[in-house]
Amino acid sequence: MKEKNKYYKGNQKKGLTPITSHWMHEIFNDQEVLRGVMEKYGSPINVHHLPTFNDNCARYKDLFKSYDLKYQIFYARKANKSKGLVKQAFRSGIGVDTASFKELEQSLALGGNGKNLVLTSAIKTEEQIALAINNEVPIILDNEDECVLTEQVAKKMGLRAKVGFRISGFEVKGEKLYSRFGFDIDQVTNFIASYVGDTKTFENLDVTGLHFHLDGYSTYQRSIALLTCIKIGNDLKRKGFPVTFIDMGGGILMNYLEDERQWIDFNDSLQKAVTTGNNTITFNDNGLGYRLEDGKLRGKLNTYPYFNKVNKNSFLKEVLDYVDADSGLSLAALLRKNHFEIRIEPGRSLLDQVGVTIAKVVYRKQDAKKQWLVGLEMNMSQMMSSSADFLLDPYIIHTSETSDKENVDVFFTGAYCLERDVLLKRKISLSRLPAIGDYVAFVNTAGYMMHFFETEAHLFDLSTNLMHTGTDEKLSFFQFIDDNKIVLE
Repeated sequence: MKEKNKYYKGNQKKGLTPITSHWMHEIFNDQEVLRGVMEKYGSPINVHHLPTFNDNCARYKDLFKSYDLKYQIFYARKANKSKGLVKQAFRSGIGVDTASFKELEQSLALGGNGKNLVLTSAIKTEEQIALAINNEVPIILDNEDECVLTEQVAKKMGLRAKVGFRISGFEVKGEKLYSRFGFDIDQVTNFIASYVGDTKTFENLDVTGLHFHLDGYSTYQRSIALLTCIKIGNDLKRKGFPVTFIDMGGGILMNYLEDERQWIDFNDSLQKAVTTGNNTITFNDNGLGYRLEDGKLRGKLNTYPYFNKVNKNSFLKEVLDYVDADSGLSLAALLRKNHFEIRIEPGRSLLDQVGVTIAKVVYRKQDAKKQWLVGLEMNMSQMMSSSADFLLDPYIIHTSETSDKENVDVFFTGAYCLERDVLLKRKISLSRLPAIGDYVAFVNTAGYMMHFFETEAHLFDLSTNLMHTGTDEKLSFFQFIDDNKIVLE
C-alpha cells in the first residue's frame, strides 16, 4: 500500500478499538471514490450500508422463529432520520416505529401501512392521531389525556382507533421502577375495564395490545416486566378485550468494542485521573460523569456502556428464556401458550455496523495549553447522543505523503462558536499530525449519533446522508445514493 493511501486507527496503544466491517475499510482504502464522494456532497457525510441493516433484521427474525413465536419487529426511526433505512426496513420484512407526525407521514409515503407501522410519540397531537386513525396505524397511549384526545379525534372522524397501552411502574425485587412514561401497572387494568369499550367513556378505542417502558438495560427487569404484561394481558382478555400483542420497546444492548479489557482499563484510568487531579485523558479535565468531592470520587461514567458481552440476540434470549416460578414455563413458552405476539422496537441495535461519519480536516493548531486541536468541517450536533462522549477510536485517512509533526496527541474540534464544540472529549494519539484535506472517520454512528440532535445553527447545512447499496462489484461512486433524492410515493 502506498503511503498516500494509508489509513489507521487512532490510539494504537491504550485505545478503545471499535468493531468494524469490511465495507467500512473498503471505503477508507479507496481514495479515489472517497474523494469523489466528499467533493460532491461536502463534509461531513454519513454513509449507511443497507446490506448490513438487512442482515441485522434477519438475525432478529431468525431468533423469534427459533422459538416458534408470533412476532413483529419495528425499526425505531427516531434513531436515524434517513428515508432509505425506512424503505429498507419494509424490504427486509419488518415495520417502523414512528414518534412524530413527519416520521409517520414519511413512513406512510415510503410504503408503510397499518400493518407495519406504529405511532409511539411521547407527545401526540391531534394531527398525528388523525393521520394514524385514518391509516389504521396502532397508537400507543401513554396517559388519560391522550385517551381523551384520541377518543375525540376518532369520534369526529367517525372511525375507531386501534390502540395499545404503555405501562410502567413494575415491581422488581421489592422496588417499584420509575419511569415518566406510561400508565402505572397497579391502575391500568381497572382503568381500561372501567372506561374503555361500548357505552363507556372511550367507546371508539379498540385495545389490541400492551407496550412497556423501562429505563435501563437489565434483562432481569425486562423479564419481570414481560411476565407482568402477560398476566395483565390475560386479565384483560378475560374482561373481553382482545389483547393480541405485548411490545417490549427498544433499548436492546449492543456491543461496540473489540476488547473488554480496553473498556475496563479506560474506566479505571479515568477514575484514577479524576481522583488524583492529573487528568491527561480528556479535554480540560472532563470527568465524563466522574467528579472529585471532598477528596472522594463521586458520580459514574455518563456514557452508553460500549462493551457488552450480552447483546442483541443473546440479550433477547435471556429475556425469553427466563422461567416463571409459578408456572415453571419460560416466557417464550408463556407467550406461545397464551397466544401473544411479541413485538420489539430496536433502533441502535438494528443500526449496528450500518453507518460511518466522515469529515474533512480544515486546520491544526496548538492552544494556550500546548494541546493540538484539529478542526473538522462538521459540528458537535452532527455526532452527538445523550452520552458524555462517544467512546470509540476514530480512523484517520491521509490524502498526502507529508506531515509536519510525527506522533502527536490531538483533540478534534467542530465549527460551532462554542468552547465546548469538541467532537471527542478523549485525547486521541496519532502517528502523525493530519494534514489539511485529510479525513477523519467515526465508525458505527448510525444509531442515535449522526443527527439525533443535529441542528442548523450558524445556518450550516445538515450533513448529507448516503445509502450505500454494497453490491459485490468493485466499490464505485454510483453505489452511493443521496437520501434527499429518495422520492416519496
